[in-house]
Amino acid sequence: MIGRLRGVLVSKQPPWLLVEVGGVGYELEAPMSTIYDLPGLGKEVILLTHYAQKEDSVALYGFLQEAERALFRNLQKVSGIGAKIALAVLSGVSTADFARLVHAGDVVALTKIPGIGKKTAERIVVELRDRVDGIAVALPGGASPGMPVDAAGEATVALQQLGYKPAEVARLVQKAAADGDSAEAIIRKALRAALGG
Repeated sequence: MIGRLRGVLVSKQPPWLLVEVGGVGYELEAPMSTIYDLPGLGKEVILLTHYAQKEDSVALYGFLQEAERALFRNLQKVSGIGAKIALAVLSGVSTADFARLVHAGDVVALTKIPGIGKKTAERIVVELRDRVDGIAVALPGGASPGMPVDAAGEATVALQQLGYKPAEVARLVQKAAADGDSAEAIIRKALRAALGG
């Protein structure tokens, strides 16, 4: 599986990008939120990727921030949403604004995103309410590509990868994190708290 690419940006034709890595050109689809923040052609770029393989096709999607990739993946877990609609969501609203809309249960605002009808918006609110917390908290806007902003952000991502729910992770990290703590220290304290120690 391809998780990250570092190479030269050769072409930008939204939603398509071409990144050359070691003499190989990778075609990726990316949301507009990523395309807006890309460097100029011929410059180095680091993209987090999502590799998708179906019976009849293979696709690679690129993102500048982990929060975008995480939301892209979570959106596709909602019945009726595929990669195309997930890209439209990311192109139409920031991850933080999306989290706010989901928490507020703002179905009307969600239906303004291309490809999302009322029933799909309602499913998004129900199915993603608990998940968007961790995405928005884990990596606020402005994160370096592929890297959490700070030790707390790094610990949040690590705990989610261990299988903890985003809302629980946000609570654990908030209680465990102290000024000057490394990500490892926060993770240790959060795991002790989660296990009742």
